[in-house]
Amino acid sequence: MKIGITGASGLIGKHLCRDLERKGWQVVRFSRRNTTERDGISQLSVVWDPGSGPPNPGHLDGLDAVVHLAGEPIARRRWSKKQKRLIRDSRINGTRNLVESWRQSSQPPRILISASAVGFYGDRKAEELDETSERGQGFLADVCEEWEREALAAADLGVRVVLLRTGSVLARDGGALSKMLLPFRFYLGGPLGSGRQFMPWIHLEDEIGLISFALRESEIRGPLNATAPNPSTNREFTSELCRVLNRPQMPAVPEFALRIAAGEMGRALLLEGQRVLPRKSLEAGFSFRFPVLGEALQDLVG
Repeated sequence: MKIGITGASGLIGKHLCRDLERKGWQVVRFSRRNTTERDGISQLSVVWDPGSGPPNPGHLDGLDAVVHLAGEPIARRRWSKKQKRLIRDSRINGTRNLVESWRQSSQPPRILISASAVGFYGDRKAEELDETSERGQGFLADVCEEWEREALAAADLGVRVVLLRTGSVLARDGGALSKMLLPFRFYLGGPLGSGRQFMPWIHLEDEIGLISFALRESEIRGPLNATAPNPSTNREFTSELCRVLNRPQMPAVPEFALRIAAGEMGRALLLEGQRVLPRKSLEAGFSFRFPVLGEALQDLVG
């Protein structure tokens, strides 16, 4: 297969590119700046800024699928009005521009796997959520709903669209886990607020594997939760990470301190949660290599 990947320089994108190329698939990287040969792998690249307009339709010609991962990181900085607008526009306008190019392509791809997030479900406490659950409330739920609507416009063109609702991706070289490690290693790791909020997570290797699975399995379409089958609360996550690092668990960080330090972003990303289950992927036969949190953390930081 010949796969186009937007957001190819991000955490998931760069690992996905390498994995697909190792499997013998041809990868075309879409990124804001040109790429060069790296790690001994010859790279096909397309320069495209998702916010500037549709990519040249000719760049989609001949691709079997596009994995659309481009978007402003939600935890890059505190959520000012400007930053929230950037988070929203980078996803919604970028996806709209991509689908517009699809309409103009003479030989368009037949598959679109478009990133989304578990933020679609809002703050749902301990309620079990799967792909049939309704959207929640809040800024992230609003963004995800609009983001997915733009991607689903490609379905009207006969495209199989998969909406990848990803949780917190655990990896060695980026993402939420890398930000946690320093305070935990210096004996400062403790639960956040009550610690009862669920943290839907997935090992990077399973995230990559699930995307490859969705590319191959023609019956998978619509929402697909990219989360491990055993979601953990923040308190459970803290306990497991302390165990793997051989550090004591410290007292909880007060909720008011997180609200002062990180504002709306801190509340949405650290104090709210969703108990998300990957029901569709399990029913389709996907096998998680790291279904249990302790095993995932041991592999990454043990």
